[in-house]
Amino acid sequence: MKGVSKHAWPVKRLRFLTQQGISDKRQKILADATRVTFLPMENIGEQGEIDCSITRDIEDVRNGYTQFFDGDVLVAKITPCFENGKGALVRGTLSGVGFGTTELYVLAPTDEIDARFLYYVTASNSFRGLGEASMFGSAGQKRVPEDFVRDYRVPIPPSPRQRAIADYLDHETVRLDRLVTAKERMLELLAERRQVLIATVVAGGIDSAERSESTTLGVFHEERIRYEVGTNRGRGRESIAGGDGMSTANSATYCKLKYMASINDEVLGEETDQDIDILYVDIGNIDSSGRIGEISEYRFEDAPSRARRRVRDGDVIISTVRTYLQAIAQIQNPPENMIVSTGFAVVRPLSGFDANYCKYVLREREFLSEVEKRSVGVNYPAINAVDLANIPVPTHPLDQQRAIADYLDRETARLDALATGIEDTISLLRERRAALIAAAVAGRIDLDRAA
Repeated sequence: MKGVSKHAWPVKRLRFLTQQGISDKRQKILADATRVTFLPMENIGEQGEIDCSITRDIEDVRNGYTQFFDGDVLVAKITPCFENGKGALVRGTLSGVGFGTTELYVLAPTDEIDARFLYYVTASNSFRGLGEASMFGSAGQKRVPEDFVRDYRVPIPPSPRQRAIADYLDHETVRLDRLVTAKERMLELLAERRQVLIATVVAGGIDSAERSESTTLGVFHEERIRYEVGTNRGRGRESIAGGDGMSTANSATYCKLKYMASINDEVLGEETDQDIDILYVDIGNIDSSGRIGEISEYRFEDAPSRARRRVRDGDVIISTVRTYLQAIAQIQNPPENMIVSTGFAVVRPLSGFDANYCKYVLREREFLSEVEKRSVGVNYPAINAVDLANIPVPTHPLDQQRAIADYLDRETARLDALATGIEDTISLLRERRAALIAAAVAGRIDLDRAA
């Protein structure tokens, strides 16, 4: 891609490039429709994709929702959907018409602007960046003002040029999106391999990983994964005893967590000084690899009511609400004023239970499966501390626990490094996509050379 001088295209505001009423043709589509596509925000993607699988009777959605037709361009108006790029060119609705969330602006292009070109204008860095700067409202409820959208100034090339730009971007963005999809699949496979590795080694020891084909790293290329995953599903729990007894399977001895660790030993009481400063860890601060991200600082008086659990070095915290998030992390050298949410259980290993090994036990797939089975609730599944404490965990002699933990530290670090590299590549591909759109709609790409 080489830059060329910007064309002397006329510049018009979007309000003069979009229809304000409903044409006779659209009125007929609306009159004939009985069942229509329905779009909640989650069915609108960040790369222009939409999922039209949800349908509703038109009488159920005619009032109180946003109406749109095939050929319209949708733009999310609320944070963070707008900044994340949620929007689409509407195609493939059930009856040519649909309804959706009220957090959408609908742009119906006139004959002067190609619908695909208009979508790419709204997906450009310029439109999104300026729109974000113009947002108003309270935190978490900020919206892009309608006047910004209607008054946004667009350079308008001749119609054949608009179609040529849209054709070029259709081709290039599909290519880039396929690369991103392939790399996201690699991340899924790496995450699966990580789970299999932990399950295999925790249950069967280090030798089991070396014997198992599913945990052989082999040759890993960004474009190819040569190993199989999932062959160890279901291993390791067949002979777990009921009651309070212990049993063995795959060289591990199983006993209930409550015999290996205490849970939720320390909490801040109501008598706590309201003026003390605390560092607060919530479930959202834990990533999928168990890293604790940026945390918040509060005066205790201003902290969330959930900020109550004390932690010490070596504790392992595991989410007991929204358990599907699998927010699990080991606490290492915490500041004295670190407090975690009551949405965590704080697991404190007892003598004979290595803390580093414990963090892997709580990430072991069968343990997590038991957490899920014993969780109650649909939207916010949760498990209480008593039920958590009664889940069996695999144990080994202390020296073996430490060897297993050291081995898993090394192997998961290798996998995490691979995942980080792929994540960086995905970010670069998405940046490339955004830059390509911005350059094309501004006329800075020589399409003849690009072809």
